[in-house]
Amino acid sequence: MSEKLKMTRGSGNVFRDLGFPPEEAQNLLLRSDLMTRIERYVKASGLKQKDAAARLGVTQPRLNDLLKGKIEKFSLDALVNMLGHAGMRVELSVKKAA
Repeated sequence: MSEKLKMTRGSGNVFRDLGFPPEEAQNLLLRSDLMTRIERYVKASGLKQKDAAARLGVTQPRLNDLLKGKIEKFSLDALVNMLGHAGMRVELSVKKAA
């Protein structure tokens, strides 16, 4: 006997879909996006973690926390600063909520 699956369209924010309050979900989504971009930068650079950490202005253990996805350890400020050290600029877009 096959089971029927019910699919529900997501909101576009996985954290909101998981039940986080809207403001916290938005903050988590922004931080996860910046963390992903830093992770891609590290992988593309081909640098060892210690060297990549130095380039990002953090310690190797701190970079390791980021690469392990420990989002609770990183503020938006810290992530923006890391990207700045990597020669990247972060732009923010503000829109009215739907």
